[in-house]
Amino acid sequence: MAGQIPQRFIDDLLGRVDVVEVVGERVQLKKAGRNFSGLCPFHQEKTPSFTVSADKQFYHCFGCGAHGNALRFLMEYDKLPFPEAVEQLAGRLGLEVPREGADDPRAQQREKKRKEGVNLLEVAASFYRERLKMQEGQSAQRYLQGRGLSPEVIDTYGIGYAPGGWEALKQHLSAKGIGESVQVEYGLLIHREDTGRTYDRFRDRVMFPIRDLRGRTIAFGGRVMGDEQPKYLNSPETPVFHKGRELYGLYEARQASSKLEQLVMVEGYMDVVALAQYGIHNAVATLGTATTEDHLSRLFRLVSRVVFCFDGDRAGRQAASRALETALPQMIDGREARFLFLPDGDDPDSLVRREGSEAFQDRVTCAMPLSEFLFEQAAQGRDLNTVEGRERFASQVLEALNKVPDGMLKSLLLESLAKRSGLAQSQLQALLDKRTAAGSASPQWEPVDDAPLEPVVADEASHPAVLRRQGAKLQALSMVARIVQLLLHEPRLVTVLPETLEWLPDHSEEASLCRDLIALLRAGRYRSPQVVLAHFQGSHEGRVLAELAQRELLIPKSTREAELNGLVEHLLEKQRKRSPQEEYDALLALERSGQKLDKEQRQRLASLMMELVQRSGDRPAKSNT
Repeated sequence: MAGQIPQRFIDDLLGRVDVVEVVGERVQLKKAGRNFSGLCPFHQEKTPSFTVSADKQFYHCFGCGAHGNALRFLMEYDKLPFPEAVEQLAGRLGLEVPREGADDPRAQQREKKRKEGVNLLEVAASFYRERLKMQEGQSAQRYLQGRGLSPEVIDTYGIGYAPGGWEALKQHLSAKGIGESVQVEYGLLIHREDTGRTYDRFRDRVMFPIRDLRGRTIAFGGRVMGDEQPKYLNSPETPVFHKGRELYGLYEARQASSKLEQLVMVEGYMDVVALAQYGIHNAVATLGTATTEDHLSRLFRLVSRVVFCFDGDRAGRQAASRALETALPQMIDGREARFLFLPDGDDPDSLVRREGSEAFQDRVTCAMPLSEFLFEQAAQGRDLNTVEGRERFASQVLEALNKVPDGMLKSLLLESLAKRSGLAQSQLQALLDKRTAAGSASPQWEPVDDAPLEPVVADEASHPAVLRRQGAKLQALSMVARIVQLLLHEPRLVTVLPETLEWLPDHSEEASLCRDLIALLRAGRYRSPQVVLAHFQGSHEGRVLAELAQRELLIPKSTREAELNGLVEHLLEKQRKRSPQEEYDALLALERSGQKLDKEQRQRLASLMMELVQRSGDRPAKSNT
């Protein structure tokens, strides 16, 4: 079908697929800390330099610079055009790719509705909704009314009823030509191996459809209306449903507000819909599992703050501890996690009915920050007035901090730990460094002069004399390091750089990092320094960037573009003044250091070789190219 693929669908698709699974089907990966590593499929290497991050859903090769998300990997590895790569990812999830801008939008809409009408799970959801309205659904109607749910909320969440018979849904779907094997595959029927019989999985239950981010039903949760067990029954894992990734109510929360700022994580379906009944539309629930990294990754792609809501009893505290452990590796700068503990005997459903929505919202606002919960957990059962108690307290917090990505939050937590434990922050930092994975070396290029740059006002920013003065100050930091710092603080500046990178020195570690950073910014169109730092987190380059990020730019925002242009021009002039021999030697040294030259550099190296041969008649040192 012709037409453009909507960006929102692509974003949702990337939010659902796992880049580790996509890459792992084509590259042999091994677990390496929180990431996975393997031999890069895009260049020849003997030592793995290819890393895939499940947290950031990104791959990166520190050897050749290849990087991107699951979509880019399919395009590069399988040599697929963009539309085919999207189709292949969507096919993994059983989704059809929508199109915009086709010749006949009305025909498009009709085709879309026709295909949705034969979607198995949508047909089942419609069946359950209809049965709720019939005579056989009266018991479910009374149950929902007794829980205080209005017809509007029931309709918004698509709540229905599964009849008590053994084959009600089976007969309905079979009459529409849907085979039993497909119904079993998607979790609607149970197949008994001993008898060969199939029957409805959900019987005499209130039914809650679980929807993906596009609003399509991908699974169900069913609740009994009496004391039978199990109280809740969820769909099994199917080709389109993975409970460790999906969240009940996320689609409805996004529909209720296009500008979500935070999401509240509760424990059950009824908690979500009860809060919605009282005007609180930003609650989601896990599907019978503890909070996973996939859950949090999905949430933090949508909002910057997640509030975990738990019962105040022992079980609730234990669940909160597990959620804390899961959240720590996700806490890059700009993200926030809080913990709300309810009074004993209450859940969100009962509490919001007793206190009202405003009081519940106040509780959410006053929820305990992650930092306080972390320190409270570490202090539990320990006497901080003793040396031994403080030692155990500090050790537990340091163990947790070792999981937190480098950034401002980690630094502030370390500072707070120093105040609470009585230990010097430098001592704690040294202890934390010892816990860091082996192979962490100090940056090889660091600022050697902390002298502040002269402030530049906007109307003089582009004056050559000013740029020369700024350049002189920057020599201590190095021109290239300053460019990296500018791009890190303000990623949008990558758009003003020349298309080619001939201005960059060929042979230095900082130039290599600058190339990697520029390639990343151009590929991902990142606009957040925190996301850039998260991409390099855990690597030597990440530590270098973290140090540069902590140094203030000390010039007005309006002058940064002019400074960047001045630095690039200065470097380009230096490159122009190099003799052919110097340029050849630099490229040769770069190649011999093990770094792969790009096409432009290889062509330039060959050209310089011919030029030097013609000048001297002697053949220069041989290249590997």
